Amino acid sequence: SAKDMKHRLGFLLQKSDSCDYSSSQGKKEKISSSQRVSQEEVRKWADSLENLIHHDRGLAAFRAFLKSEYSEENIEFWVSCEDYKKTKSPAKLSPKARKIYDEFISVQATKEVNLDSCTREKTSHNMLEPTLSCFDEAQRKIFILMEKDSYRRFLKSRYYLDLVSPPGAGCRPESCKRSHTRTLDCNSNVISPCA
Repeated sequence: SAKDMKHRLGFLLQKSDSCDYSSSQGKKEKISSSQRVSQEEVRKWADSLENLIHHDRGLAAFRAFLKSEYSEENIEFWVSCEDYKKTKSPAKLSPKARKIYDEFISVQATKEVNLDSCTREKTSHNMLEPTLSCFDEAQRKIFILMEKDSYRRFLKSRYYLDLVSPPGAGCRPESCKRSHTRTLDCNSNVISPCA
């Protein structure tokens, strides 16, 4: 049943944590908390980037993956835009918009995102009178870029495969390659280093 599967997953995760002496305590807590997601939820992340980034733990896993590829500016920009759209005070719109623009869009941006010149120009023009939707086009372009590129790589990475691998499979993704021949070996002959 789903409950048994969840229990076994929790047990396996605790077991893998107990043999991970090299990690700092903080890092282990982050990893184990992100792994306490139901298998059903984790599988939904593979359906769409939207499912992934609208789930707190999915967003955290995706962000960690992007960080490993030195491209976290895209998700940081997307999250900043989401936060910006929730701004209730009109007085805060302009300073918040300026901060996002300076950090991600301007020519000297510290975390410049990859936008075409037309979108960049349009966003610059929107900065004259910032509204809640002034970053919508840029945010949409970055979403599409992530969806076509980094999201696909994420689904093949250990950041995702470690979470989606079924409990009791015999070994963990990082200890065996996912080719068809190795999968058979993996389930029958390879002993988990934590077992």
